[in-house]
Amino acid sequence: MSRKLNNYPQVVLEHPNPPVKLDFSDIFGRSASIHIEIGSGRGTFLVNQAKSQPDADFIGIEWAGKFYRFAVDRIGRWNLANVRIIRTDAVPYIAECVPDSSVDCFHVYFPDPWPKKRHNKRRFINSANTDHLIRCLKPAGAIRVATDFAEYFEQIKSVFASKADFIEQVDFLPNAGAQIRQTEGGQVREWVGSNFERKYLMENRPIYTIAVRKK
Repeated sequence: MSRKLNNYPQVVLEHPNPPVKLDFSDIFGRSASIHIEIGSGRGTFLVNQAKSQPDADFIGIEWAGKFYRFAVDRIGRWNLANVRIIRTDAVPYIAECVPDSSVDCFHVYFPDPWPKKRHNKRRFINSANTDHLIRCLKPAGAIRVATDFAEYFEQIKSVFASKADFIEQVDFLPNAGAQIRQTEGGQVREWVGSNFERKYLMENRPIYTIAVRKK
């Protein structure tokens, strides 16, 4: 039997209509470092990272209704005051609502790879979207990306390399919820600590990671 998912209005953000720039201090009632996760899934990363960094504030963006409802329930049950989540399309939301130089880190973990060539243009990490991420970052702010799709990873590296005047590659360190797990092939390290990563590791898929920092 599936667990009943509860709604917790205090963790939900609504998309402003018409779009306006966000005031994070108004949303969270304080001034703190801001992390935005694009594609939050069931909220596993958000919960683990927010618990480990109570001095930082987190916003999750998720479009899929089923995952979004699960994430709202999970965040609410943990009663985390430093997390909010919104159900919306990340591309216009970031372009229209996230202010310049306001974000400490963007987390993009296992974005849809849109594997068919005719769909590649729908991938989130492209030149235009990356320009918006860079615009929104504070100086020394970071973009952290993980994927299990090798061809998409090559595209991501190429896009980031094309922005070398503005960003530089840095080490990708494991997130707070990342663990060492036992699989049929032996012990493996998690980097993100998300449901998708755990599923892919159990399927013995390689995980590709990259982190960049705004100059």
